[in-house]
Amino acid sequence: MAGARERIVEGTAGLLARRGLQATSLSEILAASKVARGSMYHSFPDGKEQVVSEALGLAGQRTTAWLERWDGDPAEQVTQRFLHAWRLLLSRSDCTTGCAVVAVTVASDSKRLLDDAADVFRGWRDRLTQLLERGGLPAPRAAGFATLLLAATEGAVVMARAERNLEPFELTAEQLLDQVRALLRELPRP
Repeated sequence: MAGARERIVEGTAGLLARRGLQATSLSEILAASKVARGSMYHSFPDGKEQVVSEALGLAGQRTTAWLERWDGDPAEQVTQRFLHAWRLLLSRSDCTTGCAVVAVTVASDSKRLLDDAADVFRGWRDRLTQLLERGGLPAPRAAGFATLLLAATEGAVVMARAERNLEPFELTAEQLLDQVRALLRELPRP
């Protein structure tokens, strides 16, 4: 079983994805992680900002580990898998769960948390760029499409949550798949 510190970080990441930063109180973090208040203050003497910072790190690491499984796959398949993973999250949560990193980014004015969120997004973008490049897109196209894929998907997730249905996500996913296919068609034939 995970220790108190790990349960707190895990619980915080889940709350951020479901409820956002403003609605994630220390009391809710304690309830979600099933730890005593003393454990929270012992593990995180800097309070909520420290917990949220570590939860962002966890969200970043999890997604990066998930991306690693696609190393060597064709660019279209990387795109399909990225979209499918988000589709599953939205479907399984009835469009109530989004991205913890976005939740913090849009609600925080803390330099520390915004820097942490930027680091996570940059890491995801870099890794997606590498995967797309290995999957057949030239470097400049891979970097541009990785940014588009991440930004458009995150926006589509936000819209799907707001509208409480998958339509905005599916419309965006269709456009992204068309885009990666068009980029691949532009490549010179051997």
